[in-house]
Amino acid sequence: MSQTRHVPVMLQRCLDLLAPALEVTSPQQPVVVDCTLGLGGHSEALLAAFPSARLIALDRDKEALRLSGERLAPYGDRATLVHAVYDELPEVLARLGVPKVQGILFDLGVSSMQLDEADRGFAYAQDAPLDMRMDQTTGISAAEVLNTYPPGELVRILRAYGEEKQAKRIVSAIVREREKEPFSNSARLVELIRDSLPQAAKRTGGNPAKRTFQALRIEVNGELSVLERAIPAAVEALAVGGRIAVLSYHSLEDRLVKQVFAAGAANTAPPGLPVVPERYQPRLKLLTRGAELPTEEEVAENRRAAPARLRGAQRIREEER
Repeated sequence: MSQTRHVPVMLQRCLDLLAPALEVTSPQQPVVVDCTLGLGGHSEALLAAFPSARLIALDRDKEALRLSGERLAPYGDRATLVHAVYDELPEVLARLGVPKVQGILFDLGVSSMQLDEADRGFAYAQDAPLDMRMDQTTGISAAEVLNTYPPGELVRILRAYGEEKQAKRIVSAIVREREKEPFSNSARLVELIRDSLPQAAKRTGGNPAKRTFQALRIEVNGELSVLERAIPAAVEALAVGGRIAVLSYHSLEDRLVKQVFAAGAANTAPPGLPVVPERYQPRLKLLTRGAELPTEEEVAENRRAAPARLRGAQRIREEER
């Protein structure tokens, strides 16, 4: 499989955001964590751009770890690759004896490899088994979700995770069809969604199956609950002066990141205090005004960058115990 087609999203901007924390000249080696290794594009750039830094990279996908391992081999022991989900960051750092880190990067969503490997079932553009597990060694598949979840639960998932307005209509069709024959492949689901939507709903927003596939993927991989734990844990792992950059690809992810960053950047003092004590001062400083978007040039070169939203923050004080 070619690695040339994998183009890291908003790469230079991510490097620029993290640079002040990783270009330090102190005797201690700065540590940067890539929480979503994927095919290793961001990781390779981090190792190349910051020659004094050590990289710790996490991925739940064993195939991604194997391919990235080959790609990052020239960097030797500067790169430590770990099979883990990104909410396991505190355990990974504890195991490696790393108390605090200087930089953290998240590139959320599905990796290019998972989208491009047809048999993983992430892409609605080609027929494949409905799997969608990022770690194929564990958990339930998208087919099992479709075939076994109660209708009300399926409607909730499509609305909450896919922001699908036609959730009830789609789920009615799914329930009717799964009684005839369980779902196993993506093409049948794509066709069913197309057939069950009103004409008006098909005219906007690209492939009509996109939102349902996103919802199933988030459910199968527990993405939002993992992210809810992972972002606060990552902020906690940052040393003072350390920086975090997060690339999100849909509004649900971006909203979670925004909330954690905003809470960290807020003064938590009770109203009316003449002087704000240290323990109420903000822990974070926001490095981006809202969410930054990719440039038109980048989107023209790499269509997968189109939905990306980038937020950055810097740790400015320790937690008071």
